[in-house]
Amino acid sequence: MKNALYVLLGVMAGFVLAGALVFVSRAPTGEPIILQPAPTKAPLAVHVVGAVPRPGLYELAEGARIQDAIDAAGGMLAEANVDALNLAALLEDGQQLVIPYRDGSAPIAGATEDPTLNLPSSATEEPTDNSGVDLVNLNTATLEELIALPSIGPTTAQKIIDYRDLNGGFSTIEEIMNVSGVLLSTFEEIKDLITV
Repeated sequence: MKNALYVLLGVMAGFVLAGALVFVSRAPTGEPIILQPAPTKAPLAVHVVGAVPRPGLYELAEGARIQDAIDAAGGMLAEANVDALNLAALLEDGQQLVIPYRDGSAPIAGATEDPTLNLPSSATEEPTDNSGVDLVNLNTATLEELIALPSIGPTTAQKIIDYRDLNGGFSTIEEIMNVSGVLLSTFEEIKDLITV
């Protein structure tokens, strides 16, 4: 009787193991789950110009504010008119943010004004007090010609050439302030000596 009970328990255990083996080894049904990355929104592209040390195009996260764009461009210059802007205003993709100057050389404007309106006059016309003086062309100048400019040493001159090569040249003389080491004070010293 005991032997028959053991045989019966062994047969039942065999059926359970066989069923478990069939269940585990069978091919899965349905579609596999594929994990996708979380959706991210495209950044906002904002063009910052005017009274900032590094004017240019910056990509900022959606929901960024005017203060974020100013911070990305290196903050405001001392000559900036801080009261002319709402620093808490939201930015829009493709917006041009004009940081006006305090001295009145730029109109107090919103963020969509024409950038040529608030450039100093030296940016849009040739200097008139340098008759007979050869201007240094930022797009063709040699290292030695750049070093000859006031406040431009060999390291900064090489950075200007590297920037020019990387970006396909300068479109305005103000663009030289995008080069690391060329501050507004340096630009003020050389603006009547350079051209593009």
